[in-house]
Amino acid sequence: MTAPRVLALDLSITATGYALPDGATGTFKGPWKGDWRLVAIKTAVAGHADAIDLAVIEDLPTHAKAAGITGMVHGAVRTVLLEADVPYVLITPATLKAYATGKGNADKTAMAIAALKRAGREFPDGNQCDAWWLRAAALDWYGHAEFTLPQAQRDRLTKVTWPDRAEVTQ
Repeated sequence: MTAPRVLALDLSITATGYALPDGATGTFKGPWKGDWRLVAIKTAVAGHADAIDLAVIEDLPTHAKAAGITGMVHGAVRTVLLEADVPYVLITPATLKAYATGKGNADKTAMAIAALKRAGREFPDGNQCDAWWLRAAALDWYGHAEFTLPQAQRDRLTKVTWPDRAEVTQ
């Protein structure tokens, strides 16, 4: 079976981290101000919608002060994905951290060290690192892991509500 083409997103109004299906990462910042950033992020995601099978998004933190602003970004991106008929999955920050490091309260440094240790990858910022781990989680779940993790860490992915494989590779 072919690996799904996964777009992973660590959404933020100021610096959205992304990982493309080929594993390349980046941070979308752009020159836009205020709510126009929502349009820019929505347009950037729409530009990839035809080339992906699944989007993986870091879910909103439950008690974050910025959840309202980040929630607007989530709404804009989810609308694009729904209109393009691209399934998406949400992974909570704690589940992603536990998958990557074994600890649900890991910090950005621990996430970066885990990526370096497991795959030799380094990132210029934590947004790209998180997006890269989101993509890695999806590929692992669908049987295309790019590296080995302890089973206890992989088991964390059972907490996520994943689309059926048939829905992802329609």
